[in-house]
Amino acid sequence: MPPAPTPPQADAATAPATAAPEASAAEQSMEMLRLLSGFQQSQALYALAKLGVATALHGGPMTVRELAKTTETDADALGRLLHILSGIGVVTHHGADAFALTPLGSTLVADVPGSVHDMAIMWMETHYAPFSELLTTVRTGVPAATAHFGQSFAEWLGAHPEHLPVMASAMANLTYGPKDAVLTGYRLPAGEVVADIGGADGSVLARLLADEPGRRGIVFDVEHVVPTAHARLAGQGLADRIEVRAGDFFESVPAADVYLLSTVLHDWDDVSCARILGRIAEAAPHGARLVVVETVLSEGDEPHPSKLLDLTMLGMVSGHERRETEFAALFASAGFTLDRRVPGPVDSPFAILEATLTR
Repeated sequence: MPPAPTPPQADAATAPATAAPEASAAEQSMEMLRLLSGFQQSQALYALAKLGVATALHGGPMTVRELAKTTETDADALGRLLHILSGIGVVTHHGADAFALTPLGSTLVADVPGSVHDMAIMWMETHYAPFSELLTTVRTGVPAATAHFGQSFAEWLGAHPEHLPVMASAMANLTYGPKDAVLTGYRLPAGEVVADIGGADGSVLARLLADEPGRRGIVFDVEHVVPTAHARLAGQGLADRIEVRAGDFFESVPAADVYLLSTVLHDWDDVSCARILGRIAEAAPHGARLVVVETVLSEGDEPHPSKLLDLTMLGMVSGHERRETEFAALFASAGFTLDRRVPGPVDSPFAILEATLTR
């Protein structure tokens, strides 16, 4: 039998496209509606965290009535909410009238590794309402939080200390969740004293110094924040090696060999950041090291967590996420030279930037 004829080769310019067909107008509309409904989904997830529903389900599947009794909620409303959230992969049906958490839903359980329970509560109780003023931000450049509260977010927090505990816990969620990926295995540059400037509850410094008993630390933050650091460090048995000091990093900072800034600079504009770094340069000896844990803004059109974090910054504060070249220029303005970037995993927005005081 003769061989089958070889089919003619299509010219590259005229060959039919093999890519997936473009979505129809109706499909694009449905996708946009899904994005627009995000405000409703975020409130539904907040309810799951705030009311303890996710935490109650952590022990295993429960019927809606059992769950409603445990969480003191309305069984009908709770059942409807859980059925809705099964559609986005947070819970799953378990028999006729019961639900179980998925691995994704487990991130809303309190006090477990990888939890963002407190972050969910913080965002909905301190960020959600201000974002109603995002139009004002885009029109005027004034942060939505400032427009909503009539004062900066930092000033509002100072006047509403009831939100500070959950904010401290939310930052710990980041430290032992998304930030942990870049901190795992990382060793601080040499130096006896490490000062965590704007260190909040001290969770990052505690994470980095826990297995380095020969080092001493300082957590430095404003007066109304430092009580959370006292509590955390005492709870982790580090109060004897890490002291807590209150102050204003725009005015002065403690002397140290290594300075840590963890998600601090993104809260501030370039002028304010230069002032913070300038205070560090004044207090530090020549050759002191600077360690900055921050989101590094991605380039191009690709989806990336850094872009969503920059949206948070746009709405809440005067700062923003930065590209690596922008960090290098910022450091140089205060006499620091960028030495290296320690990237996190591919799916992590965080990186560690190390610099040396050369001026």
